[in-house]
Amino acid sequence: MATLLLAEHDDKSLNEATARALTAALELGAPVDILVAGLASRPAAEAAATLAGVGKVLLADDEALAHRRAEPVAALILSLAADYDAIVAPATSSGKNVLPRVAALLDVMQLSDITRIVAPDTFERPIYAGNAIETVRSRDATKVITVRIAAFPPAPSGGAASIETVAATDDIHLSAFVGADLSVSERPELSSARVIVSGGRALGSAEKFAEVITPLADSLKAAIGASRAAVDAGYAGNDLQVGQTGKVVAPELYVAVGISGAIQHLAGMKDSKVIVAINKDPEAPIFQVADFGLVDDLFTAVPALVEALKP
Repeated sequence: MATLLLAEHDDKSLNEATARALTAALELGAPVDILVAGLASRPAAEAAATLAGVGKVLLADDEALAHRRAEPVAALILSLAADYDAIVAPATSSGKNVLPRVAALLDVMQLSDITRIVAPDTFERPIYAGNAIETVRSRDATKVITVRIAAFPPAPSGGAASIETVAATDDIHLSAFVGADLSVSERPELSSARVIVSGGRALGSAEKFAEVITPLADSLKAAIGASRAAVDAGYAGNDLQVGQTGKVVAPELYVAVGISGAIQHLAGMKDSKVIVAINKDPEAPIFQVADFGLVDDLFTAVPALVEALKP
């Protein structure tokens, strides 16, 4: 079945979420074409063309697509939809913003946050904060799918797909871009990081969060995450939240510091390859999913760990 994959990018580079969603898209069958919609986004299109398994890259370069608002991007996808059996996007903020509109305009059911493809019309997705897995079969002629990127490995490079230019549709001006306040960090991006160190409410303050979590993250060359309780308390920014209402991650190593392990948080990180929990409460739910657990005061245990990690 022919599949169109909406790329996740910042015009200059391709987000790894695209390569992970491509792995899922390829399980639906070939060919898989990638749509790169933006402004001055040829570098992202060239990066997409190098992914293995890509049939071709469709590049839509237009002022209306500069900030990838849902309305113009959905209209663009709709103009291409007749040639495809499935339309796929990573379940990122951007993908979850655009694809529901596409599904509504096509009058089909969206298949959200899938974690496994059983057959071209049958999929698995988590429900009840990940405590149950639902199997869904769609009879719609066009499948509209968002992919939980933590469930799929990134597709390798090695491709040499052609890049074709497609025209954007007229902007219907239902929304306008006002501005963006973006956090800038030299750390790995949270959703795709190999190692994550997350802090919880037990840290007590934003100052202690930075004092305890940052040195450990530096030692492990890790991204920093936080529980919802820590974010709500103001210890960390909303962009660092891991959980059902934050970011879903599956790093090789996840270190949970002072996190009790509420269902909402576990839903966002329990697929991590190795989970290490540090908490002074031996009954904390986080220990039920942890591969390694340390029952200790985090304010002494974490500095000791940082010291031990020094070369």
